[in-house]
Amino acid sequence: MKGILGRKVGMTEKFTKDGKVIPVTVIEVEPNVITQIKTVETDGYNAIQLGAVDKKEKRATKAEIGHAKKANTSAKRFLKEIRVENPAEYTLGNVIAADTFEVGERVDVTGTSKGKGFTGVIKRHGQSRGPETHGSHYHRRPGSMGTMLPMRVLKGKKNSGHMGVETVTIQNLEIIEVSTKDNYILVSGNVPGPKNGMVLIRSAVKGGKVDPKDIIIYEVEEEVVETPVEETAETTEEVVETAAESEEVEETTEA
Repeated sequence: MKGILGRKVGMTEKFTKDGKVIPVTVIEVEPNVITQIKTVETDGYNAIQLGAVDKKEKRATKAEIGHAKKANTSAKRFLKEIRVENPAEYTLGNVIAADTFEVGERVDVTGTSKGKGFTGVIKRHGQSRGPETHGSHYHRRPGSMGTMLPMRVLKGKKNSGHMGVETVTIQNLEIIEVSTKDNYILVSGNVPGPKNGMVLIRSAVKGGKVDPKDIIIYEVEEEVVETPVEETAETTEEVVETAAESEEVEETTEA
């Protein structure tokens, strides 16, 4: 399994040559550094630890700074482990870029969902409301709190409470475009989390690779305006003559 940490930028759309529209999420991928390699012999399982986004040294602890120095890098704000089959394929301190994934690959994207605050059972659990007419005093309440026995609220009762800020994984998304020049990956569909939220892209557990989509690519050509050499020379001569005349006028005035 391979993976990389990125930052969700927002959503846009891509067009295929057969006229289909594909909604995509833009994920900015900064270079990830391998800060630790774990093996069965030392840790009981095989994994690599990825670090992304530099952390100011004054805000890092001595343990974080020492941990990063082993990989010859600076302390990182975000660290994430990824299980791998053969840790010998990786080297401590190596950099993983956007080209670790190819167009057409299936991936699972994990992020932290948006926070909704304290919400009721209708929004939080999708329960239906009570009647709003004929003298009903039951509209958006959670319903019965318990039974006759054991005369308490049973565990697992769906009540009001904090909603969101949960780890959510969207599976089997497709890689639409990869750019190592601008450090971004386009993933089909939506991914959890707000804008600028950190997400983890991993190889799909259930998916594989599909045929890449035939995306329309727009290229902007810059127009270069060339100035003729003759005109440039004439302009230069005019400037020199004007400067000479100005000097003569100044000398006459001084005299």
